[in-house]
Amino acid sequence: MKPSHSSPSNSPQAIARKVLKILYIILAVIAAIIVIFYCAYKLLAKEPTPAPPPSAASQPESSLPASQSPEASSSPSPDQQVSRTHERKPYCYTFLLVATDQVSGNTDTIMVLTYDTVNQTVGLVSIPRDTLVNAGSLRINSLYYKGIEELENCVSDLLGIPIDYHVIIDIEGFVELVDLLGGVEFDIPVHMSYDAPDQDLHIHFEPGLQHLTGEEALLVCRLRKNSDGTIPYPDSDIGRTRTQQQLLAAIAKKALANPQNLPSYVEIIADTVDTNLSFREMLWFVEPALGFDLENGLSTATLPGNGEVSYKGLDWLYQLYPEEVLDIVNTMLNPYTEPLELDELNIFEVE
Repeated sequence: MKPSHSSPSNSPQAIARKVLKILYIILAVIAAIIVIFYCAYKLLAKEPTPAPPPSAASQPESSLPASQSPEASSSPSPDQQVSRTHERKPYCYTFLLVATDQVSGNTDTIMVLTYDTVNQTVGLVSIPRDTLVNAGSLRINSLYYKGIEELENCVSDLLGIPIDYHVIIDIEGFVELVDLLGGVEFDIPVHMSYDAPDQDLHIHFEPGLQHLTGEEALLVCRLRKNSDGTIPYPDSDIGRTRTQQQLLAAIAKKALANPQNLPSYVEIIADTVDTNLSFREMLWFVEPALGFDLENGLSTATLPGNGEVSYKGLDWLYQLYPEEVLDIVNTMLNPYTEPLELDELNIFEVE
Protein backbone atom coordinates (compact mmCIF):
# COMPACT_ATOMS: atom_id res chain seq x y z
CA MET A 1 0.00 0.00 0.00
CA LYS A 2 1.28 3.45 -0.90
CA PRO A 3 1.74 5.88 1.96
CA SER A 4 -0.86 8.64 2.03
CA HIS A 5 0.27 12.22 1.45
CA SER A 6 -1.74 15.30 2.34
CA SER A 7 -2.22 17.67 -0.54
CA PRO A 8 -0.21 20.90 -0.46
CA SER A 9 -3.40 22.89 0.21
CA ASN A 10 -4.20 20.84 3.32
CA SER A 11 -0.74 20.78 4.84
CA PRO A 12 -0.28 22.26 8.32
CA GLN A 13 1.78 25.08 6.84
CA ALA A 14 -0.92 25.92 4.29
CA ILE A 15 -3.67 25.89 6.94
CA ALA A 16 -1.60 28.16 9.17
CA ARG A 17 -1.12 30.57 6.26
CA LYS A 18 -4.87 30.60 5.59
CA VAL A 19 -5.63 31.30 9.26
CA LEU A 20 -3.10 34.13 9.35
CA LYS A 21 -4.52 35.57 6.14
CA ILE A 22 -8.06 35.54 7.58
CA LEU A 23 -6.85 37.14 10.83
CA TYR A 24 -5.03 39.79 8.84
CA ILE A 25 -8.18 40.58 6.85
CA ILE A 26 -10.23 40.79 10.05
CA LEU A 27 -7.70 43.11 11.69
CA ALA A 28 -7.55 45.26 8.56
CA VAL A 29 -11.34 45.58 8.52
CA ILE A 30 -11.42 46.46 12.25
CA ALA A 31 -8.66 49.03 11.75
CA ALA A 32 -10.55 50.54 8.81
CA ILE A 33 -13.73 50.80 10.90
CA ILE A 34 -11.82 52.47 13.73
CA VAL A 35 -10.24 54.95 11.31
CA ILE A 36 -13.65 55.72 9.76
CA PHE A 37 -15.26 56.30 13.14
CA TYR A 38 -12.32 58.38 14.36
CA CYS A 39 -12.43 60.54 11.22
CA ALA A 40 -16.20 60.92 11.61
CA TYR A 41 -15.70 61.91 15.25
CA LYS A 42 -13.06 64.46 14.28
CA LEU A 43 -15.31 65.90 11.58
CA LEU A 44 -18.33 66.10 13.87
CA ALA A 45 -16.57 67.39 17.00
CA LYS A 46 -16.61 71.17 17.30
CA GLU A 47 -14.25 73.14 19.51
CA PRO A 48 -16.26 74.96 22.22
CA THR A 49 -16.34 78.76 22.24
CA PRO A 50 -15.49 80.52 25.53
CA ALA A 51 -17.93 83.12 26.85
CA PRO A 52 -16.94 86.79 27.14
CA PRO A 53 -15.78 88.05 30.55
CA PRO A 54 -18.44 89.20 33.04
CA SER A 55 -19.29 92.87 33.10
CA ALA A 56 -21.81 95.18 34.68
CA ALA A 57 -23.93 94.75 31.55
CA SER A 58 -24.29 91.03 32.26
CA GLN A 59 -25.95 91.50 35.64
CA PRO A 60 -29.59 90.58 36.19
CA GLU A 61 -31.89 93.45 35.28
CA SER A 62 -33.51 93.30 38.71
CA SER A 63 -30.21 93.84 40.49
CA LEU A 64 -29.79 97.05 42.46
CA PRO A 65 -26.39 98.45 43.45
CA ALA A 66 -25.70 97.62 47.08
CA SER A 67 -24.88 101.27 47.68
CA GLN A 68 -28.62 102.00 47.52
CA SER A 69 -29.16 100.00 50.70
CA PRO A 70 -27.88 101.43 53.99
CA GLU A 71 -27.97 97.99 55.58
CA ALA A 72 -25.71 96.16 53.21
CA SER A 73 -22.53 96.46 51.25
CA SER A 74 -20.95 94.59 48.38
CA SER A 75 -17.36 93.62 47.62
CA PRO A 76 -17.49 95.55 45.35
CA SER A 77 -20.76 96.96 44.02
CA PRO A 78 -21.15 96.83 40.22
CA ASP A 79 -20.33 100.52 39.78
CA GLN A 80 -17.12 100.01 41.76
CA GLN A 81 -15.84 97.08 39.71
CA VAL A 82 -12.52 97.52 37.98
CA SER A 83 -12.55 96.56 34.31
CA ARG A 84 -9.53 94.45 33.45
CA THR A 85 -8.60 92.46 30.40
CA HIS A 86 -7.62 88.90 31.18
CA GLU A 87 -6.12 86.30 28.90
CA ARG A 88 -7.92 82.95 28.89
CA LYS A 89 -6.04 79.73 29.44
CA PRO A 90 -6.15 77.73 26.21
CA TYR A 91 -8.85 75.04 26.09
CA CYS A 92 -10.07 75.79 29.60
CA TYR A 93 -13.85 75.93 30.04
CA THR A 94 -16.35 76.79 32.76
CA PHE A 95 -19.75 75.23 33.41
CA LEU A 96 -22.72 76.01 35.63
CA LEU A 97 -24.26 72.75 36.87
CA VAL A 98 -27.82 72.94 38.19
CA ALA A 99 -30.28 70.37 39.56
CA THR A 100 -33.82 71.50 40.30
CA ASP A 101 -35.79 70.82 43.46
CA GLN A 102 -38.49 68.22 42.78
CA VAL A 103 -40.95 70.02 45.08
CA SER A 104 -40.40 73.79 44.90
CA GLY A 105 -38.90 74.19 41.44
CA ASN A 106 -35.92 76.16 42.81
CA THR A 107 -32.40 75.03 42.17
CA ASP A 108 -31.62 72.35 44.71
CA THR A 109 -27.97 72.13 43.67
CA ILE A 110 -25.72 74.82 42.19
CA MET A 111 -22.14 73.99 41.22
CA VAL A 112 -19.50 75.64 39.08
CA LEU A 113 -17.00 73.44 37.26
CA THR A 114 -13.84 74.50 35.46
CA TYR A 115 -12.17 71.95 33.18
CA ASP A 116 -8.61 72.69 32.01
CA THR A 117 -8.26 70.13 29.22
CA VAL A 118 -4.58 70.94 28.69
CA ASN A 119 -3.42 70.41 32.27
CA GLN A 120 -6.19 67.85 32.89
CA THR A 121 -7.56 69.43 36.04
CA VAL A 122 -11.16 69.91 37.15
CA GLY A 123 -12.33 72.22 39.91
CA LEU A 124 -15.85 71.53 41.22
CA VAL A 125 -17.22 74.16 43.62
CA SER A 126 -20.66 74.21 45.21
CA ILE A 127 -22.58 77.41 45.87
CA PRO A 128 -24.90 76.96 48.88
CA ARG A 129 -28.49 77.40 47.73
CA ASP A 130 -29.21 80.02 50.46
CA THR A 131 -26.29 82.23 49.38
CA LEU A 132 -27.15 85.91 49.86
CA VAL A 133 -27.17 87.88 46.61
CA ASN A 134 -28.37 91.33 45.56
CA ALA A 135 -30.25 90.33 42.43
CA GLY A 136 -33.93 90.88 43.13
CA SER A 137 -34.10 87.60 45.01
CA LEU A 138 -31.96 87.47 48.13
CA ARG A 139 -31.38 83.70 47.91
CA ILE A 140 -29.43 82.63 44.87
CA ASN A 141 -31.48 79.48 44.30
CA SER A 142 -34.65 81.57 43.78
CA LEU A 143 -33.18 83.17 40.65
CA TYR A 144 -33.88 80.02 38.67
CA TYR A 145 -37.54 81.06 38.58
CA LYS A 146 -36.46 83.86 36.23
CA GLY A 147 -34.58 81.50 33.92
CA ILE A 148 -31.20 79.84 33.73
CA GLU A 149 -29.67 82.92 32.07
CA GLU A 150 -30.55 85.02 35.11
CA LEU A 151 -28.86 82.54 37.43
CA GLU A 152 -25.89 82.19 35.09
CA ASN A 153 -25.33 85.96 34.97
CA CYS A 154 -25.56 86.21 38.76
CA VAL A 155 -23.02 83.42 39.31
CA SER A 156 -20.66 84.95 36.76
CA ASP A 157 -20.95 88.36 38.41
CA LEU A 158 -20.58 86.88 41.89
CA LEU A 159 -17.36 84.96 41.12
CA GLY A 160 -15.85 87.30 38.53
CA ILE A 161 -15.47 84.61 35.88
CA PRO A 162 -17.29 83.92 32.62
CA ILE A 163 -19.65 80.95 32.49
CA ASP A 164 -19.20 79.26 29.13
CA TYR A 165 -21.99 76.69 29.36
CA HIS A 166 -24.83 75.65 31.64
CA VAL A 167 -26.02 72.10 32.31
CA ILE A 168 -29.41 71.51 33.93
CA ILE A 169 -29.49 67.96 35.25
CA ASP A 170 -32.73 66.03 34.98
CA ILE A 171 -33.20 63.55 37.81
CA GLU A 172 -34.38 60.85 35.42
CA GLY A 173 -31.12 61.14 33.50
CA PHE A 174 -29.14 60.96 36.73
CA VAL A 175 -30.93 57.76 37.76
CA GLU A 176 -30.58 56.28 34.27
CA LEU A 177 -26.85 56.98 34.15
CA VAL A 178 -26.17 55.34 37.52
CA ASP A 179 -28.23 52.30 36.54
CA LEU A 180 -26.35 52.05 33.23
CA LEU A 181 -23.15 51.79 35.28
CA GLY A 182 -24.66 48.93 37.27
CA GLY A 183 -24.96 51.14 40.34
CA VAL A 184 -22.19 52.75 42.35
CA GLU A 185 -20.30 51.95 45.56
CA PHE A 186 -20.57 54.81 48.03
CA ASP A 187 -19.68 55.36 51.66
CA ILE A 188 -22.77 56.94 53.20
CA PRO A 189 -21.53 59.39 55.87
CA VAL A 190 -24.55 59.73 58.20
CA HIS A 191 -27.70 58.04 59.47
CA MET A 192 -30.59 58.86 57.13
CA SER A 193 -34.23 58.35 58.11
CA TYR A 194 -36.90 60.45 56.44
CA ASP A 195 -40.46 59.80 55.27
CA ALA A 196 -42.80 62.11 53.35
CA PRO A 197 -45.83 59.98 52.39
CA ASP A 198 -47.43 62.88 50.49
CA GLN A 199 -44.41 62.85 48.15
CA ASP A 200 -44.02 59.06 48.23
CA LEU A 201 -40.53 59.81 49.51
CA HIS A 202 -38.77 57.39 51.85
CA ILE A 203 -35.06 57.71 52.65
CA HIS A 204 -33.50 55.11 54.95
CA PHE A 205 -29.76 54.43 55.00
CA GLU A 206 -27.20 53.62 57.67
CA PRO A 207 -23.60 54.92 57.55
CA GLY A 208 -21.09 52.80 55.67
CA LEU A 209 -20.08 51.54 52.25
CA GLN A 210 -23.09 50.46 50.22
CA HIS A 211 -24.02 49.62 46.64
CA LEU A 212 -26.55 52.19 45.40
CA THR A 213 -28.91 51.99 42.47
CA GLY A 214 -29.72 55.16 40.54
CA GLU A 215 -32.85 55.80 42.60
CA GLU A 216 -31.00 55.19 45.86
CA ALA A 217 -28.18 57.53 44.84
CA LEU A 218 -30.77 60.23 44.17
CA LEU A 219 -32.32 59.72 47.62
CA VAL A 220 -28.92 60.09 49.30
CA CYS A 221 -28.43 63.40 47.45
CA ARG A 222 -31.86 64.72 48.46
CA LEU A 223 -31.81 64.22 52.23
CA ARG A 224 -31.76 67.49 54.21
CA LYS A 225 -33.16 66.38 57.56
CA ASN A 226 -34.53 63.31 59.33
CA SER A 227 -38.19 62.80 60.17
CA ASP A 228 -37.57 63.52 63.84
CA GLY A 229 -36.31 67.00 62.94
CA THR A 230 -32.62 66.29 63.49
CA ILE A 231 -30.11 67.59 60.95
CA PRO A 232 -27.94 64.61 59.91
CA TYR A 233 -24.88 66.68 58.99
CA PRO A 234 -23.04 68.65 61.72
CA ASP A 235 -22.46 71.44 59.17
CA SER A 236 -26.04 71.29 57.86
CA ASP A 237 -26.47 71.95 54.14
CA ILE A 238 -22.72 72.19 53.61
CA GLY A 239 -22.39 68.54 54.60
CA ARG A 240 -25.18 67.60 52.21
CA THR A 241 -23.38 69.48 49.43
CA ARG A 242 -20.16 67.63 50.25
CA THR A 243 -21.98 64.29 49.96
CA GLN A 244 -23.34 65.33 46.56
CA GLN A 245 -19.83 66.20 45.36
CA GLN A 246 -18.40 62.90 46.59
CA LEU A 247 -21.21 60.91 45.00
CA LEU A 248 -20.78 62.70 41.68
CA ALA A 249 -17.04 61.92 41.82
CA ALA A 250 -17.77 58.22 42.45
CA ILE A 251 -20.17 58.12 39.49
CA ALA A 252 -17.68 59.91 37.22
CA LYS A 253 -14.90 57.53 38.26
CA LYS A 254 -16.96 54.49 37.34
CA ALA A 255 -18.11 56.08 34.07
CA LEU A 256 -14.53 56.85 32.99
CA ALA A 257 -13.52 53.29 33.89
CA ASN A 258 -16.10 51.98 31.40
CA PRO A 259 -15.44 53.89 28.16
CA GLN A 260 -17.23 51.18 26.14
CA ASN A 261 -20.47 52.73 27.36
CA LEU A 262 -19.55 56.13 25.92
CA PRO A 263 -22.25 56.14 23.19
CA SER A 264 -24.88 55.41 25.85
CA TYR A 265 -23.53 58.20 28.09
CA VAL A 266 -23.83 60.70 25.24
CA GLU A 267 -27.34 59.46 24.42
CA ILE A 268 -28.53 59.82 28.02
CA ILE A 269 -27.04 63.31 28.28
CA ALA A 270 -28.61 64.37 24.98
CA ASP A 271 -32.04 63.04 26.02
CA THR A 272 -32.23 64.09 29.67
CA VAL A 273 -29.97 67.11 30.16
CA ASP A 274 -30.85 70.68 29.20
CA THR A 275 -27.70 72.46 28.09
CA ASN A 276 -26.49 75.09 25.65
CA LEU A 277 -23.66 72.74 24.68
CA SER A 278 -24.28 71.47 21.17
CA PHE A 279 -23.94 67.76 20.40
CA ARG A 280 -20.79 68.49 18.40
CA GLU A 281 -19.29 70.41 21.34
CA MET A 282 -20.08 67.48 23.65
CA LEU A 283 -18.15 65.22 21.29
CA TRP A 284 -15.14 67.54 21.49
CA PHE A 285 -14.85 66.83 25.24
CA VAL A 286 -14.86 63.05 24.75
CA GLU A 287 -11.18 62.73 23.85
CA PRO A 288 -9.72 64.75 26.76
CA ALA A 289 -12.21 63.25 29.23
CA LEU A 290 -11.14 59.68 28.43
CA GLY A 291 -7.60 60.52 29.55
CA PHE A 292 -8.65 62.29 32.74
CA ASP A 293 -7.18 61.02 36.04
CA LEU A 294 -10.00 61.54 38.51
CA GLU A 295 -7.90 60.59 41.53
CA ASN A 296 -5.32 63.33 40.96
CA GLY A 297 -7.07 65.82 38.69
CA LEU A 298 -10.27 66.59 40.60
CA SER A 299 -10.52 69.14 43.44
CA THR A 300 -13.76 70.05 45.21
CA ALA A 301 -14.91 72.74 47.62
CA THR A 302 -17.94 74.63 48.88
CA LEU A 303 -17.90 78.41 49.04
CA PRO A 304 -17.32 79.35 52.70
CA GLY A 305 -19.61 81.68 54.59
CA ASN A 306 -21.95 82.27 57.51
CA GLY A 307 -25.32 80.53 57.18
CA GLU A 308 -27.04 82.31 60.08
CA VAL A 309 -27.48 85.79 58.59
CA SER A 310 -30.85 87.60 58.70
CA TYR A 311 -31.76 90.37 56.26
CA LYS A 312 -35.03 92.05 55.27
CA GLY A 313 -37.17 89.57 57.22
CA LEU A 314 -35.41 86.46 55.92
CA ASP A 315 -33.43 84.18 58.23
CA TRP A 316 -30.73 81.58 57.60
CA LEU A 317 -29.22 83.40 54.66
CA TYR A 318 -25.68 82.31 53.72
CA GLN A 319 -23.29 85.25 53.53
CA LEU A 320 -20.03 84.48 51.76
CA TYR A 321 -16.58 85.28 53.12
CA PRO A 322 -15.00 87.33 50.27
CA GLU A 323 -11.30 86.62 50.86
CA GLU A 324 -11.84 82.88 51.27
CA VAL A 325 -14.08 82.77 48.19
CA LEU A 326 -11.41 84.59 46.19
CA ASP A 327 -8.84 81.98 47.18
CA ILE A 328 -11.10 79.12 46.04
CA VAL A 329 -11.93 80.88 42.78
CA ASN A 330 -8.25 81.42 41.95
CA THR A 331 -7.27 77.90 43.01
CA MET A 332 -10.07 75.89 41.36
CA LEU A 333 -12.22 77.96 38.99
CA ASN A 334 -10.22 80.78 37.43
CA PRO A 335 -10.01 80.23 33.63
CA TYR A 336 -7.55 83.10 33.22
CA THR A 337 -3.77 83.01 33.14
CA GLU A 338 -3.57 85.57 35.97
CA PRO A 339 -5.25 85.48 39.41
CA LEU A 340 -8.35 87.56 40.00
CA GLU A 341 -8.43 90.31 42.61
CA LEU A 342 -11.10 90.88 45.23
CA ASP A 343 -12.61 93.90 43.50
CA GLU A 344 -13.42 91.71 40.48
CA LEU A 345 -15.84 89.61 42.55
CA ASN A 346 -19.25 90.96 43.56
CA ILE A 347 -20.07 89.48 46.97
CA PHE A 348 -23.06 90.96 48.77
CA GLU A 349 -22.57 91.54 52.51
CA VAL A 350 -24.92 92.61 55.27
CA GLU A 351 -23.29 95.10 57.61
